[in-house]
Amino acid sequence: MSRRSGILEFAVLGLLRESPMHGYELRKRLNTSLGVFRAFSYGTLYPCLKTLVANGWLIEEPGNTAEEALAAPLAGRRAKIVYRLTAEGKEHFEQLLSQTGPDAYEDETFAARFAFFGQTSREVRMRVLEGRRSRLEERLEKMSASLARTRERLDDYTLELQRHGMESVEREVRWLNELIESERAGRDLKGPATGEPASRDTTSGASGGLPRPGGDPRPDTPDDTAT
Repeated sequence: MSRRSGILEFAVLGLLRESPMHGYELRKRLNTSLGVFRAFSYGTLYPCLKTLVANGWLIEEPGNTAEEALAAPLAGRRAKIVYRLTAEGKEHFEQLLSQTGPDAYEDETFAARFAFFGQTSREVRMRVLEGRRSRLEERLEKMSASLARTRERLDDYTLELQRHGMESVEREVRWLNELIESERAGRDLKGPATGEPASRDTTSGASGGLPRPGGDPRPDTPDDTAT
């Protein structure tokens, strides 16, 4: 399994842990709430769903209402399939949530892991945040050393681009420092100051997904043909 497909499976399981959904709802949530998946298609999502069903982590069910089931054939469309997390799927997702190895700190995976921090224990959140911070601090050291070696050979625009990259990493390190301080003080981003995961609304990019500086989630586009 590629890293990206593993991240997608993790995100799908996490969203379905909140409630059953059909494919279009899932794609919309992945696009708008989890910015890391803003550019992917049904051609990517449905093989993932079929794999999760084959593994016994999801089950497929017909649409929720009799009206939906009746309207689909009359309109020449297939009835929508709803995907529901099984007990085995929930257990597997919880195992994934508890992992704090190096993969959790990488650029491609950290965003998805952070988006589900509301379902993650404080101890695991701390380990992932501290691991991410260490990874970025190492990156800053390498960037600074590289810039010092090549500064004289760079034109002004390339030099400015290098500085911009370093400033972006420095901003994320400051953000991580603030989060780690809040965790150590027993404060959740939302919810009571307890050791349990905070209850978080993940129905929009503003609250359920990652903060994405410089832009709002893309508007939803209706798609009546989605499964």
